[in-house]
Amino acid sequence: MVAYPETSGDDERNESPAQRLDRNWSELLQGLRVGQTGIQILSGFLLTLPFQSRFASVQPPLVGFFVVAMIMGTLSTALIVAPAMAHRILFRQHAKDALVRMGNVLAILGLLCISVTVSLSLVVVIGFVSGIAAGLVAGIVCLVVMLGVWVALPITLLRRRRRS
Repeated sequence: MVAYPETSGDDERNESPAQRLDRNWSELLQGLRVGQTGIQILSGFLLTLPFQSRFASVQPPLVGFFVVAMIMGTLSTALIVAPAMAHRILFRQHAKDALVRMGNVLAILGLLCISVTVSLSLVVVIGFVSGIAAGLVAGIVCLVVMLGVWVALPITLLRRRRRS
């Protein structure tokens, strides 16, 4: 599970727990807007592919990657939009701490699903243009790079910060 920073308000910002939760919620929504726009554009692109005349010539393994990419794109959308829906349900229920924690976890899961969606989409496109082997290599490299800069780098920075 992902650790979530304490909300004690005793850091250098000198903010109350309520102010910190409000700031964390606003920052979370800003991050989700970036992911949401990207996954909506990618999902829209994926939705059009089966209706293209050349889609019939896509090799069966690439069709399989396409189907999984569509599923992951749909899951990404669900996870990225979920905090907004939860906010509507929890509005004025004094549950912002739970909302921020849940939203943080859903955002992380949604972004991880986006990395898989993008990588699989790359497998399909590069695989169609240059062959399945090239598509697989491109997709794996893409996923490794995304996980490296989206997950490994922040975790490394966090560990270094905790050690100092």
